Formats: sequence, structure tokens, C-alpha cells
Amino acid sequence: MNDPISPDSGKLSFKTKLAYGAGDMGPGITATLLSFSLLFFLTNVAGLNPGLAGTVLLIGKISDAINDPIIGVLSDRTKSRWGRRHSWMLFGSIPFGVFFALQWIVPHFSANTEINQWALFAYYTLIAVFFNIAFTAVNLPYTALTPELTQDYNERTSLNSFRFAFSIGGSILALAIGGLSSNWFENPSQQYLAIGLGCAILSVFPLYWCIWGTEERYTSENSEQIPILEQVKLALSNRPFLFVIGIYMCSWLAFQLTASIIPYYVTTWMKQDSYFQVALLVQVVAIIMLFVWSNVSERIGKRMVYFMGMSLWIIAQSGLFFLQPGQIVGLYLLSMMAGVGVATAYLIPWSMLPDVIELDELKTGVRREGIFYAFMVFLQKMGLALGLFLVSLALENTGFISSTSSEGLTAQPDSALLAIRIAIGPLPTLILLIGLLLAYFYPISREVHAEILLKLREKRLGLETSADHAPPQMDVMDEQ
Repeated sequence: MNDPISPDSGKLSFKTKLAYGAGDMGPGITATLLSFSLLFFLTNVAGLNPGLAGTVLLIGKISDAINDPIIGVLSDRTKSRWGRRHSWMLFGSIPFGVFFALQWIVPHFSANTEINQWALFAYYTLIAVFFNIAFTAVNLPYTALTPELTQDYNERTSLNSFRFAFSIGGSILALAIGGLSSNWFENPSQQYLAIGLGCAILSVFPLYWCIWGTEERYTSENSEQIPILEQVKLALSNRPFLFVIGIYMCSWLAFQLTASIIPYYVTTWMKQDSYFQVALLVQVVAIIMLFVWSNVSERIGKRMVYFMGMSLWIIAQSGLFFLQPGQIVGLYLLSMMAGVGVATAYLIPWSMLPDVIELDELKTGVRREGIFYAFMVFLQKMGLALGLFLVSLALENTGFISSTSSEGLTAQPDSALLAIRIAIGPLPTLILLIGLLLAYFYPISREVHAEILLKLREKRLGLETSADHAPPQMDVMDEQ
């Protein structure tokens, strides 16, 4: 049924691409709301102080990072009539939706303020841990489907365009619901609960579309049964993989830091009533540019596309620091520029990773998609957890004043406002510059990848080729 050596089986139908893309709609919805709104919700609706709110995010992300490699390996080893990836998605989808909805409830545990603070902290921490387990159970096997659907270089970029079109489309839908809900509910706690419930339902159904609309065509029957630490060691010995890790971590950390701080920036510094419109503008531009960058990458390559997008994003992030209250036109223009760069952060690193997996298969003879995907996300989440925690501590130590939904927005001291501006301007700018440097030295070009696939096909067919015939650009493989 699965024909891993067929040279003409790389092309996918439009129907399959749509079904695959739908699988990232739910994660896109939930990840966007959590990125843009959770820290703000915890401090300004639930009333947690920034230190405790940041600790909730820290523990949730650390637990998320820990379960990624475990579920990645289990996914690689799963044998089921539904498929090793699809079975996890099938049974994890309902818990994924339920625990997401529970994160937007504001329970009241005690009339004592301090006791209530710690009880809320315990509640949100517990829900965050369980949600992240459910999220990984559906999203990690989903992302590992990419190299199992096609081995074609350009087809993978196209496939990821569909994936992130649904992801960003889901995020746009979530932000639009958030913006509209402010008109439907005067009480912020009711507003966020309605957003959470509605988006939880919208997140689950597309996962089943993906499950029934795709087929695991390249599943390998000889997955290597070796310890997790040994697999991590092997993954880290792949030099191009280290570059992809760094590029992805820098891109996504910059985005997540900006997303978490932008509600504070828009409401307390720019003096606007709602931040959903700004977040929505970024995502709308990103989804338009996603297909533009995908087409451009087929002509000039993934690395050059990354350079172009990041350059505009860096200018936008730097400019946000210098904006003054009331300069709304400038805010919208810079948000649009940021959206152009965000599209490349969605598309390029995930398009690079399957190429790295092929290189590993060529060197080792086995496919370990799960561990590569899991370990990349593991390091990214560890960095993100630390980054968001430090931002929350900076807010607390600069005098940020938390509030509850009944109190409305509170005027913040100048020290807290400066910390917010630094977190949205200079800090992500520096991170993006590091990612740009790593992309410059990334060693797998389109030509190198073509040679990797050629050698894989020859190896699978049992053909031996002389090392004397290897072209000079294949030095990237010899360095592994």
C-alpha cells in the first residue's frame, strides 16, 4: 500500500493538501489566543500578579517541552490500524478542546485575597499542564505527517503553505471572534469565557477532517527502537538540524514575545480600548504573504525568502519602540510590515526540517521524524518559557499594577511602560538578528537536497554509487 521508493509519488492532490492544512487550524486558533491573550487575561481579568502569571506560563511550557520528546518517540513507535500519527490525533482531539476551554474560566476560591491568588495559580497551572499534554498529543504527530505525505522539495513547501494558511486562518478567526465579543459582553470575564468555549469547539472538528482526508504514504516499517537520549544525541549530530533549531527558535521567540506583550503595549502605551484589531491585522497580512513567499521560494530558495521577510520584520519591531501614544497610523503600518515577516517565520523553518530528516535517513538508514520534530519544539519551548517568564518578572519588578475584570484598565507607572516598550522593540529585534545570522550559514540548498533524495532512492533500490561521483556541494553530508 505504501510505496516509499516510487520516484513519481511525491505529488499530492488539492483535496489532500486541504485536508492536511485543516489539521493545523485548531492548534492555530488555540496557540494564537494563548500567545496574545493568556498573560493579559491572567493579570487583567483573573487578577494574578505578573510574577505568578508568568510562572503559570513557565510551568506550562516546561511541561509541554518535556512531553514533546516522549510523545514524539511514542508516535514513532505506535502501531495502529488508524496509523501511527492519526491514532494520536483521533484520541487526543476531545481532551484538547476541553482543557483549552477550562483555561478561560475565572473561579472564585476564597474571600481572602492571598488565598484566592494561590488557589487561582494552582488551578491555572494544573489546567495548563493538562492542556499542553493534549496539545502535543494532536499537534506533534500532525507535524510529523509532512515527510510521510510527500518527498518532493517544492511540494513540501506547498504543503506547508496550506498548513499555515489554515493555521493563520484559524488565528484570524479567533482574533475576529475576540474583537466582536467585546461588543457582545461588557464583563471581560464573560467575554473571554465565550471566546474560549467557541474557539474550543472550532478547534476540534478540523482535526477529524485531517485524519480522514490524508494517508500516511511513507511510513517506515523499520523505526529504530533505541533509547530517547541516544536518539537526541543522533539528532544533534546532524549539523543542519542545529541551524534549523536556531532559526526556528529565534523566529518564534520573537513572535511569541511580541504577541504576549502587545495587549499591554496597545492598551497602556498607545491608549487604545482593544488590542484584537492590531493582532488581527498582523495575521491577515501574514496569511496573504504566505502564498506569495511560497511562490517566491520556488524561484530563489527558502533562505533568500527568509532574509527578505526578516529584514522587514526587524524594521517593524524597531519602529514600535519609537511610536508615541496616538500615532495609530504608524502602529497599523508597522503591524502590516511585521505580518510580512511573520509569514516567513511560519513557512520557512518547517519547510527546512523535512530536508534535514532526509539527510539523517541517508546517513543512518532509518526515519526518525518524531524525534526531530519533538526535539526542535522542545528547545523552542524551553527558550520561550524562560523568555516569557523573564518578561513577566520585568513587569512585576518595574511596578506593573494588576487588575480584575471589574476594575478595568489601570494607569501604569513610567517604569512599567518603558519595560513594555523594550519588550516589544529592542528585545525581539536582537533575537531576529541572531536568526538572520544562522540562516546565512544554513548549508542545505535546493541543489543539495536534490542530491540527498537521489542518493536515498539509489540506496533504497540497493544501488551502490562511488564516492568519487559525489558533487562538491555534498560536503554538507560528509560533515555530519
